[in-house]
Amino acid sequence: MAALDLLGRRGALRLLWELRGEYPLTFRALSAACELPPATLNVRLKELRASGIVAADAGYRLTPAGRELFNALMPLNDWADRWAAGLSD
Repeated sequence: MAALDLLGRRGALRLLWELRGEYPLTFRALSAACELPPATLNVRLKELRASGIVAADAGYRLTPAGRELFNALMPLNDWADRWAAGLSD
């Protein structure tokens, strides 16, 4: 339940999505991509860092646990794509 609570917070899933790439992103790049107010982004990054999902060094990136979480969520993304396609039929 704690993981679902964390992921259900505003912008958390979007942050995971934006950090899925190979290279770290700066705070400014994440702010633009996620369209979150800086204060909200800062709090979310702090929470995700404290949970071991995101790391910060030369920017922000997913940790191995964060990458594993992202991969675990991909079947949900696949289902959502099929579901959305079915809505337009």
